[in-house]
Amino acid sequence: MTDNFNTYIDNINTDFWRDLCLTEGELRHYAKGEEFISAGKIGRYIGYVKSGTLKYVTFSQDDTDHVIGLEFAGEFVTDFPFSLYGNRSRASIIAESDCDIYCVETVRVREMMDNDPGIKEIVMHSTEAIFATVYDRYVALYAQSPQQRYNDLINRHPNLFSLFTLKDIASFLNITPTHLSRLRRTI
Repeated sequence: MTDNFNTYIDNINTDFWRDLCLTEGELRHYAKGEEFISAGKIGRYIGYVKSGTLKYVTFSQDDTDHVIGLEFAGEFVTDFPFSLYGNRSRASIIAESDCDIYCVETVRVREMMDNDPGIKEIVMHSTEAIFATVYDRYVALYAQSPQQRYNDLINRHPNLFSLFTLKDIASFLNITPTHLSRLRRTI
């Protein structure tokens, strides 16, 4: 079992992505609440998060927000791989705290993919790793109780409540904040 919140990080070429962002990217600051990518728009950047935290948010028809992902310093942020192919994002990515992110334009990465089969392979493997992370979370929604998902989350990431709100963590677990409060009291 990995200690990384986003398990894809253990299965991608992190050196490639980090070096790309640090050498070819521009350091951008995102204030708390600012969108890195807006739902319905094409993501312009792939970023390496130098500092801060972000959340992936999707909205239901009644405009209720649902947290579907969390990102931390030392990880990568984008609507991957959709932004590379010019597809609109299905979620917004919002700074949960002030963030500094090294950003590379997705157009640049796409050009690199078109000219270098090795980079296209790195993107393919990265896509597979991200899919595995998302699929594992999807399976857990059906195969584990909310208590099991909460215990797993907190055992691996005990400082999560210092980085994200109770509401956001509850949304990520697909339970209500009241239910999460009850689960927290049982430990």
